Amino acid sequence: MPLTVWLALCSAQVANAQTPSPAIAPASAASAPTTPSTLDKVVVTGGPTPEMRRRASTASKIVIGREELLRYGDGALGDVLRRLPGVTIGGRPGRGGDVRLRGLGGGFTQILIDGDRAPAGFSVDQLPPEQVERIELMRAPTAETGTRAVAGTINIVLREPLAQRSHELRLGASLDHGEPQWDAHWTRNGKFWDDALVGALNVSLNQQRRFNDTNTQTSNVNTQSGARGFTTALGGNLDRRHNLNANGRLRWKLGEFTSLHLAPVLALSQGDNAGGWAQTGVTRFDATQTHSDSRSSTWRLTTTLQHRLPPGTRLEARVFGGRTRSVNESDRQDSLRGVQGRLQDDRTRTTDDNLSLSAKWSEQTSREHNWVTGAEVEWTRRDQLRESLVDGQPRPELAEFGDNLQARTQRIAAYTQDEWSPSPQWSTYLGLRVEQIRTEGDPGQGPTLIATRNTSRVLSPLAHALWKPTWSQSDQIRMSLTRSYRAPTLNDLIARPGINATYPTGPNPQNSPDWAGNPALKPELATALEIGWERFLPNGGVLTVNGFARDIRGLIRRLLAQEAVPWDASPRWISRPRNLDRARSIGLELEAKARVDELWDDPPDWLRPLLLRGNLALFHSQVDGLPGPNNRLDQQPKGTLNLGADYRFIGTSASAGFNLGYVPDTLVQQTPLSTWRQNRRRVADFYVAWAQGPELTWRLSASNLAPLDTLTTTVVSAAPTVTQTENRQRTFTVWGLRAEMRF
Repeated sequence: MPLTVWLALCSAQVANAQTPSPAIAPASAASAPTTPSTLDKVVVTGGPTPEMRRRASTASKIVIGREELLRYGDGALGDVLRRLPGVTIGGRPGRGGDVRLRGLGGGFTQILIDGDRAPAGFSVDQLPPEQVERIELMRAPTAETGTRAVAGTINIVLREPLAQRSHELRLGASLDHGEPQWDAHWTRNGKFWDDALVGALNVSLNQQRRFNDTNTQTSNVNTQSGARGFTTALGGNLDRRHNLNANGRLRWKLGEFTSLHLAPVLALSQGDNAGGWAQTGVTRFDATQTHSDSRSSTWRLTTTLQHRLPPGTRLEARVFGGRTRSVNESDRQDSLRGVQGRLQDDRTRTTDDNLSLSAKWSEQTSREHNWVTGAEVEWTRRDQLRESLVDGQPRPELAEFGDNLQARTQRIAAYTQDEWSPSPQWSTYLGLRVEQIRTEGDPGQGPTLIATRNTSRVLSPLAHALWKPTWSQSDQIRMSLTRSYRAPTLNDLIARPGINATYPTGPNPQNSPDWAGNPALKPELATALEIGWERFLPNGGVLTVNGFARDIRGLIRRLLAQEAVPWDASPRWISRPRNLDRARSIGLELEAKARVDELWDDPPDWLRPLLLRGNLALFHSQVDGLPGPNNRLDQQPKGTLNLGADYRFIGTSASAGFNLGYVPDTLVQQTPLSTWRQNRRRVADFYVAWAQGPELTWRLSASNLAPLDTLTTTVVSAAPTVTQTENRQRTFTVWGLRAEMRF
């Protein structure tokens, strides 16, 4: 960000702080508010606020600060993100899930932690909101943050250490369909040796007990003979989890211009799942009982050395290393009319290692250029041991592939970028990034197998511009033209065959396919154009309109096909990823956040503390090579809508708010043979917070009020048979009570 822009915004913020005016402060404020005139409580900490970061960035971004992260008492980051423009969550409401920008998941959305790519298998819900300082949602990529971001980037910034010694303790309890949940979070900040060493420790514990039901109905129709079949599966399971998350932040000042930063992370998880279901219409068995135990451990350490060379040069070297180990043991017992039949035992042990090195040079020139040039190299390795037994004996259909999997990935990247302010009205950005990913894998030990080799190279030019018209101090126009890409995942490239447990041998129906990888996959390339308008209102509100268009080449999608396979004498239906030709996506995103007194010249006093929020996103996409009219990108809805409000009760330290989110019915033509449909989603959230002095705040919340069932329907048409599968899952209201203490 250009230096003059930064100084101007800091001066404006300090000026606002020197002329304080009450706001909708967090409920922890003990004093009674006066007439509010600003959107957020101003706290001068020596760093930019979320609004300042958003306004000064040349590339379009949305920044979520601590207040918004904790406002609704969410237990998962995904529940915070789903209230933002164009963000959808793959899981059930109130349960978190994979995050999808512009409705696109499956690797289209890049996830970063403190600017580094998240390790394999990471989910945003592994980090509790209490351990996060802010979240940056970047609509378009930059050379420094990486271009594996077709839909956009989410950068999760963990809490920074504070020089002031302090403790924070947050305790929470909730009910999910009558099942108890609890969590505890502790933060400790401190300084040593006259501020030469500043550190913070964050520890989180939680326990989850969640009920999930099973309600699946499948119908088959032979269009030639008219024969019909119908099967049902009814049941449920109870999932129990215990999680420990801890991270530290240590900033050591080695000299006037040199500092060392250490960021260790530890995560432990243990859980078990027990359940079952009864079936009709299946002759092999009519009941199934399942049980699984899982354990995982993750550690990471990031070491960063920063050195400044006056007046405007900075050198940075970073080493990032980590390991994740997971063990999963599952049993499946089928029975027919009370007599136990087939027993399948699966044991999987996986180790993922990661090591990356990076160096970065940045130069702030006197002519308002900010040059950044860097290089990265990363190595990852996966070792997986799988053992699968049926009635105590190895599965003969898997003997060809062996039990061991070893895979290695090497990524090399180099980039350069320049941000420049040629005038007070213009800020420009030009960047270039080149990246190569090489994957090698041994998918098994069979005599006929060949090791996988896959190399992809992508050159990404990037351009952003920010224009501030002379006739308005509150309006900004953003423009971006970028290239990004999505690399094939390790599982897509070298996944060993997965054989459907319901139909392990012989012909399998289209709706119960086996699955396998494809080592010939190429990366998807996306060229994107973004144009946006922003208006920052005088008391902190914001109005934005953002439009985008993306052209994607080599789209990866799993396609169904009947293949001759080495693990069975009969042809089997296989779901395998393949590159398609081309896809296009366009969209429009609207956002509004304003106080009533910013929209109404002279509102009644009791309405002044009311903050209104809303966003609307509309999407359209088309995939070549698939029949229309619903040949959309996979699982992308037509749009999203959020409406909300926050209110501070005058004369008290209490506040309340609500949010209503809506996603319409989604129908997608996934392959020439299959369609996927999900019913509409409506999620209503509510909170009330009140403070008992400056050191204790209570927060009552309810997530997913008036819950709707989630219904997913898949139709596979492979002449002469049409198979329709409906999977219905109930969702539940989650009630929570939290105590937040500072001392």
